[in-house]
Amino acid sequence: MSLAAAPAPTEVGLPLGNEADPYSPAVARLVRSVVEYTRWPGDRASLRACVVGPADHAGDLLSGAALRAAGIRASEVSAEAAGPAGCEIVYLGRLSLEQQRAVTARMRGSAVLTIAENDPACRSRAMFCLLFEADALSFRLDIDAVANSQVRIDPRVLRLGAGVSR
Repeated sequence: MSLAAAPAPTEVGLPLGNEADPYSPAVARLVRSVVEYTRWPGDRASLRACVVGPADHAGDLLSGAALRAAGIRASEVSAEAAGPAGCEIVYLGRLSLEQQRAVTARMRGSAVLTIAENDPACRSRAMFCLLFEADALSFRLDIDAVANSQVRIDPRVLRLGAGVSR
């Protein structure tokens, strides 16, 4: 079951700026915000974000100092190399639906947060599917994907997506 979420409010810092790719900083902020509401089993001092496939808006995710300050290091990996042993976060770029589902199927039941850049209908079975709108970035949340993982996402994430601040 997927739940559509409205654009996030200004308080979570997701409106777009005037950069060459205004979505790239918003994607990095969204990933960091979601990570802040996510708990992995065990004590994790740092997290590895694996960008799988060509991504249109992951530039700041791959190079952003703000993510490194939050203990997130990102790198590009092939779809075949992405797995629960080496990635706590999997960011899916421009892959076919079949390729996306193959990656998310390998992550099912493990402690991996999955985010799809190129799946507005959220058919990839990623936990979060990004929605690129004219002036904001929002997301859809696949509750079944979250329930079938070992990560726990705070229910307040629903409020982030619904545009309700605390």
